[in-house]
Amino acid sequence: MVEAAVVEARVMDGLALSGLRRRYGPVVALDDLTFAVPAGQVVGFLGPNGAGKTTTMRAIFGLAELEAGAIRWNGQLVDATARRRFGYMPEERGLYPSMRVADQVEYLGRLHGLSTAAAAAATRHWLDRLELAERAHDKVEVLSHGNQQRAQLAAALVHAPELLVLDEPLSGLDPPGIDAISAVLAEQAKAGVCVLFSSHQLDLVEDLCDSVAIIDHGRLVAGGTVDELATSGARRLVVRVEGDREATWVAGCPGATLSELHQGAARLTLDDDTDPDTVLRTAMAAGRVTQFVLERRRLSEVFREAVRR
Repeated sequence: MVEAAVVEARVMDGLALSGLRRRYGPVVALDDLTFAVPAGQVVGFLGPNGAGKTTTMRAIFGLAELEAGAIRWNGQLVDATARRRFGYMPEERGLYPSMRVADQVEYLGRLHGLSTAAAAAATRHWLDRLELAERAHDKVEVLSHGNQQRAQLAAALVHAPELLVLDEPLSGLDPPGIDAISAVLAEQAKAGVCVLFSSHQLDLVEDLCDSVAIIDHGRLVAGGTVDELATSGARRLVVRVEGDREATWVAGCPGATLSELHQGAARLTLDDDTDPDTVLRTAMAAGRVTQFVLERRRLSEVFREAVRR
């Protein structure tokens, strides 16, 4: 059961998706998909290939027709006027290869309603911020993959969107590129922008995101804040007792199951009614406790459990 706030579709300030349905022939792309992206949050949109992530993002921009469901922005159904305040970075290249970078970003800014002067100023700002100022007059097609990613992000940001939707923005980037784009996303959220992005790089998602929504076969299968998901499920402890490399002390600790033993460190899974303090007292009775840690689940583990097929 998915109970966290990220999946609630009643949010007023931000993006809310309710009951989205879409089929492509026999393939169900979206199946009653419901979740929300509150204002000022970075939400990771996760799922295996073919889960429906790109269809969802395209539906937000009216590029994929829905059979049922509703998409709302600040409580109102999304229309063309609202979408002018959105920024989109598709996974596939959305830029004209033979057009110069600055001309293209400025042109897209004007399409979103900026004046010529405002579009030019915003273009200079974002190319400088994303370390592309020296490539402003180069054609997109001669840029490296990473610089094309930066240029595409500049195009999504040039009109100061209130919602930013990014499909695999970190794909193929080197560490400096990842750091640069991650910093921009965090800054945008801090300024009150809704940020929704998909990625298969789960460690980066865990570090960057406030919340995540995980979908599979077009349905939401897990969602919540990163902290909620990391502390959900069975509680786990890592305990090391000096001099007991086989963790024989665990046999005298009911309610604790030894799941892994590595160089004397016992990884334990606790029953729901087991008090960690009881485990600590049992361990201390066996010897000097040199490690006692309540272990969080990694997002990659949460993901694997959620989409287990």
